[in-house]
Amino acid sequence: MRFGMGYDSWTGGPGMGGRGRHGGPRGPRGRVLGGDELKLVLLALIAETPRHGYDLIRAIEARTGGAYAPSPGVVYPTLTLLTDMGLIGEQASEGTRKLFAVTEAGTAQLTTDAPQVSELFERLAALGEHRARTDAGPIHRARANLRAAIHHRLSAADVDTETLHRVAAILDEAAQKVERL
Repeated sequence: MRFGMGYDSWTGGPGMGGRGRHGGPRGPRGRVLGGDELKLVLLALIAETPRHGYDLIRAIEARTGGAYAPSPGVVYPTLTLLTDMGLIGEQASEGTRKLFAVTEAGTAQLTTDAPQVSELFERLAALGEHRARTDAGPIHRARANLRAAIHHRLSAADVDTETLHRVAAILDEAAQKVERL
């Protein structure tokens, strides 16, 4: 049995399915992973070590550098489906969380779909790398600091025209430096 038979925009042809028709990094309705892709990712993570649902969500989030974490409303039904398919099974665990382990059928499935699994993990890693390159958090923090400093300085009682011109010159110089990057 193979997961997915839809269009694979990762390779540009038939295959894993679940990708957006416009070729973006997210699939239908903004999904990072289609249903069949999520099945493979969860199965592969469970094959690494037995895990419970919350741990799987955190493992995917870690592999994407925090850029993506599937919702429990998607993960838990998928785990139920994988269990019903005989690809994973529940293990005894402490507490109320269900611990899942891969079955022989699950291992065979992963062997069959090894290239797709590898591509999925590469895609998740690329998503994390993209987020690291484009994380605007430090910019937002610096802009907020600048705004607060300007507000504080210009609301002081001793602000004169010369101070206003000096602040404007500093801001102009900073803007020019950013443009030259």
